[in-house]
Amino acid sequence: MAPSKPKYEFGGPPGAAAIVVGLPVLMYLFYFACNDVSGCPAPALLDPRALSWATLKSQIPWPQDGVTGFASWVATGWTAAYYLLSLVLYRVLPANEVYGTKLRESGRPLRYRLNAFHATVVQLAACAVGTYLHGADFVVWTFIDQHYLQLLTANVVFAWAISVFVYVRSFAVKPGNGDMRELAKGGRTGNLMYDFYIGRELNPRITLPFFGEIDIKTWLEMRPGLTGWVLLDLAFVAKQYRNYGYVSDSILFISAVQGYYVLEGQYAEAGVLNMMDIITDGLGFMLVFGDIVWVPFLYTTQCRYLSIYPVHLGWAGLAAVSTVFAIGLYIFRAANTQKALFRTTPDHPSFAGMSYIQTKRGTRLLTAGWWGMARHINYFGDWMQASPFSLPTGLAGYLILPAGDVAAGAEAAKMLDGREVVQGAATGWGMAFTYFYAVWFAAMLIHREGRDDAACAEKYGKDWDKYKSTVKWRILPGVY
Repeated sequence: MAPSKPKYEFGGPPGAAAIVVGLPVLMYLFYFACNDVSGCPAPALLDPRALSWATLKSQIPWPQDGVTGFASWVATGWTAAYYLLSLVLYRVLPANEVYGTKLRESGRPLRYRLNAFHATVVQLAACAVGTYLHGADFVVWTFIDQHYLQLLTANVVFAWAISVFVYVRSFAVKPGNGDMRELAKGGRTGNLMYDFYIGRELNPRITLPFFGEIDIKTWLEMRPGLTGWVLLDLAFVAKQYRNYGYVSDSILFISAVQGYYVLEGQYAEAGVLNMMDIITDGLGFMLVFGDIVWVPFLYTTQCRYLSIYPVHLGWAGLAAVSTVFAIGLYIFRAANTQKALFRTTPDHPSFAGMSYIQTKRGTRLLTAGWWGMARHINYFGDWMQASPFSLPTGLAGYLILPAGDVAAGAEAAKMLDGREVVQGAATGWGMAFTYFYAVWFAAMLIHREGRDDAACAEKYGKDWDKYKSTVKWRILPGVY
């Protein structure tokens, strides 16, 4: 039954509809507007008053077959094979089997099979062998480059298909069922569009021959999209080498830190079971699209950019971005480690003399250490360690010109297939693409902090008000 007065987020049903339609469109816009045909952005976009479809179409990688060229059976088939491989590795590789948090209605935990790290290592090892044998022309790297648009479409279609499947299937959830199926608290408003977007069923699972029981949400959260993020990055590293015969320090740095980000997260995969995504959110279009489209295709924008316009940081530049990453990583890890230790061993000697609030629920809220600085200081560390994903692109933007079109005395051009790549009038405008991730991630963390604040207010009541009066800052002390 839907609550009498549903609580909406993301602008309610109109906002959900706009996101469901708008996010796929945005992904295509990023691909076409920042391209290897004319520039990043396409030159026509720099003069909106003279903009016409005919001009823009000539400057973007618009398929010769028109809209039908957005998809292909080959790309869709190989995408399906990639998902199947992920399922096979999920089943055959050694795994840790652990229990998650107790469910709200049944009071019992679900069991999870975790081996995403091993699955990614196996796939990367196979690609390493292929690269050793064939270099930058290894078929995986060239296929991703040549079929990027069709691969994007295939994953968008899969996101829609999975979202529809779990939405329809959620209506089979009945109160008191024996298989511990539950509806998410925020996903049963009764509005079709909103519930489809936010997700109705909390932890949808399916049982398949050979593969056994699969928790769809956790599998999507930790496997195909995250591994795909690393693979796309590496495909663009290989593309830069094919284009220029070298690999720049900037693309190596970004692919390395993003690879670490993915592998470290998968290595500590059990941590996802304590995240809001798993504990409170249903599985709907929001999470499905985010996992298999948004993460791999948006987060690799910087490497896609650098594959066409290499940036050389030098030792000073590398030291600067590495320092930012290291500080952010330290804050994120130290804060989360302190929280986890306090949750399990509040009487540990490291907390001697630290203040806390004893709640009526019987738990304690730490008001010292990292958690005395801000209520989500870990979010600041997370954003800070992710900002170097964008910083190495500098004042992004480039134009691709026919050979000889660079004016005398202008900056030195980078040669690309007989064409010249310069920044020129595009300088800075490409930041709309390469820095979008950093801006979006900050907005997402701020929104998530608000959602967590509301959940904690409901959970702890007046104790949470007391905690907020003690720890006044939300994410960054003195700022927010």
